[in-house]
Amino acid sequence: MSLLSGIKNPAALKKMSLKELELLAGEIRQELIGSVSRTGGHLAANLGVVELTLALHAVFNLPEDKLIWDVGHQCYVHKMLTGRLHKFDSLRQYGGLSGFPKRAESPYDVFNTGHSSTSISAALGFALARDLNKENYHVAAVIGDGALTGGMAFEAMNHAGHLKTNLIVVLNDNEMSIASPVGGLAAYLSRLRTDPMYSRGKEELESLLNRVPHVGPRVLKIIDRLKDALKYLVVPGMLFEELGFTYLGPIEGHNIGRLKEVLQHARSTKGPVLVHVVTTKGKGYRPAETLPEYFHGVGSFDPETGQVLNKGGPPSYTSVFGAELVRQGEKDSSLVAITAAMPDGTGLTPFARRFPGRFYDVGIAEQHAVTLAAGLAAAGLKPVVAIYSTFLQRCIDQVIHDVALMELPVVLALDRAGVVGEDGETHQGVFDLALLRCVPGMVLMAPKDEQELRHMLVTALQHQGPAALRYPRGAGQGVPLTGPALPLPLGKGEVLRRGNDAAILALGPQVYNALAAAEALAGLGIDCAVINPRFVKPLDEDLILEWAERTGHLLTVEEHVLAGGFGSAVLELLGNRGRENVRLRRLGIKDEFVPQGKAAVVREKLGLSAAGIEREVLQLLQQEERSLPATQLSAKEICSG
Repeated sequence: MSLLSGIKNPAALKKMSLKELELLAGEIRQELIGSVSRTGGHLAANLGVVELTLALHAVFNLPEDKLIWDVGHQCYVHKMLTGRLHKFDSLRQYGGLSGFPKRAESPYDVFNTGHSSTSISAALGFALARDLNKENYHVAAVIGDGALTGGMAFEAMNHAGHLKTNLIVVLNDNEMSIASPVGGLAAYLSRLRTDPMYSRGKEELESLLNRVPHVGPRVLKIIDRLKDALKYLVVPGMLFEELGFTYLGPIEGHNIGRLKEVLQHARSTKGPVLVHVVTTKGKGYRPAETLPEYFHGVGSFDPETGQVLNKGGPPSYTSVFGAELVRQGEKDSSLVAITAAMPDGTGLTPFARRFPGRFYDVGIAEQHAVTLAAGLAAAGLKPVVAIYSTFLQRCIDQVIHDVALMELPVVLALDRAGVVGEDGETHQGVFDLALLRCVPGMVLMAPKDEQELRHMLVTALQHQGPAALRYPRGAGQGVPLTGPALPLPLGKGEVLRRGNDAAILALGPQVYNALAAAEALAGLGIDCAVINPRFVKPLDEDLILEWAERTGHLLTVEEHVLAGGFGSAVLELLGNRGRENVRLRRLGIKDEFVPQGKAAVVREKLGLSAAGIEREVLQLLQQEERSLPATQLSAKEICSG
């Protein structure tokens, strides 16, 4: 029997020898490569923390002690060691094991994560609760060097250093987030990694003083002062200690014995401690070590070669956006592009290569990215901030206060909008419309396909105010990408199919499901119009009201929460314009978080498919007004209350 299969909980690690732990590390790597090659997932990050995870579980007493993973995509080894190895074939699948820490899944997952730079704040919360409740346990946060560039991490460290409560922060420094870390902090960590003089100097000085006869006790009283002097001589700034943390490191992150020693020391040290661990992302699997950014989040692949399976098909929305941005950049030297540590994921890498002087990767700092864009726009440039829809949540104040209030022409390119898939609740892009629709002066667009995405990008760039376009993850519809990208008439939709019985207003790529549903309904003798609204704000009010009057039945479809989304905008329009006799039904995401799973599976479960739209139209036409469900209201009911 393998060592790994015999691990039911972390307590077993405390009885294992160093040699056994090293053998176990090898088994874990093989299991990671095999499992992720089938399910897809975050491979490189997990390969890099195998030894660190083993050491953490061997030293701390989980779940009594609290271990919080920043972002959490590196928690696969943690899950294997805490009784979930047998579920790994369901990793990131619908109804299966989450790819991130999840409190509902295990008592060993003490805090849900998915976005970066939150772990130190959460860990400090646990530490303060422990102190207030007069309990006795250790709290450790594991944060990467990329996540440490997020301002929230420094806010938490500043507070923790001020409070001086017992708290351990493990800095997993692999010199790589999804993109290479940028900025002064990255350079600072590089100096620490490459110059072990500080740690070696401390040890040698203490050893020397302890050997001095008679005067040793008196000299030891001033060791702290001497150590401080040494710090300032060999490590410029001593950033972490200035924030109030005891700094331990840098430590070689694949040496289990050394890691255990240092973590034991951290446990016994009073006050906040930062343990600086240097690891290799993708460790032990050559394809992932060579291309760690490629294997950060990867689909199914051949474990022998590292080649991803099932590639091909139409270009992705992301790549179409990136290519069009380059074309527009060639025409306009005032166009600049900004990303928050996601140049590949947002399609900006081609722009960065073509125009390095007009590209800015700000690190994991979405708030800064948006206000930076506002400053650039106020100075006369045309900034495009490419950001995942889910990360827009992190900078909504900056959008309102720094962009919209001054009516600045900042373009928000919201990638991964709608159902994202296997990354689950924390990453689904289903709140952006509600967040932005209430912002005065904001233009909101959603393309039905990749060709319309090109036109909408140009529309946003030519608009003299804030504009956002949302588009999904993955391949486009396969439509021809022909001709130049041209601006669309602002706030104007298009009729794709005419009909007399009902009108389906489908947002974004759901247009194609609506067309398929209309075709199926035609076989039942039901004549449906299909409208591509294009704009959520400003709405094409005349077009919507025209088809409301023609058919008397409207169905809105969106990959977004129903509260505050596109359907809500249509509902408000009907109410405000007194269309009492129009029956409206809204199809979207109810008041719940969207689970993980393949995007097609999740959409089917949500009814966001051709069959789901067909069912909704049938219910809309057959339902008596007096028994309308909660998602369906008549304009008369809206006006009355």
